Amino acid sequence: MGRGPGVHHEQRRAEIADAVLAIVAERGLAAVSLTEAAARAGISPGRVQHYFPAKRQLLEAAFERGNDLSSVRIRAKAGADLQTADPRLVLTTVLGELIPYDAATEAHLRVRQSFHAFAFAEENIAARLRILYADFHRQMADLIARDQRAGRISATVDPVETALTLVALAEGLAAYVLTGVTPAGIARERVLAAIADLYR
Repeated sequence: MGRGPGVHHEQRRAEIADAVLAIVAERGLAAVSLTEAAARAGISPGRVQHYFPAKRQLLEAAFERGNDLSSVRIRAKAGADLQTADPRLVLTTVLGELIPYDAATEAHLRVRQSFHAFAFAEENIAARLRILYADFHRQMADLIARDQRAGRISATVDPVETALTLVALAEGLAAYVLTGVTPAGIARERVLAAIADLYR
């Protein structure tokens, strides 16, 4: 276990995706190219093209890698087993990850937002995002329902609609932060206030 061509292939893809995230963190999305990713990863441009024939695929890999790294950060803060962790803590941590708070999260969210932009023009990406968001909203709704059953959240709250609203709020505020409309601290306060209102 843990060896073989498949493992090496995935490791190389992750290294290239990490290179893309590093480029975005330092110089923004416009600086991303096959050549720049190759230089950052320490491999030839042809090798990068072998894994990712186009820039869009580079950004897709960075999107996935950013999500994976975000999951690691969430588990480090809320607990390795999110099924048994405190629902409010998980909800707060997950939604907090959608607001940039350092170079790594800003890079991830810039890539995430750009990937969303691709979905406006490409149905295959939009279809994939619909699946991802359906699962994401379900997970957030499950957290709300757990605390609802525990009596911490009013029985009148609709977990599904509330989950969608909270995610949309956090991601909308993230876009404002990334474009300089709203400071990150204020965006985070708004998200925390929305969660606190849920528990009143």
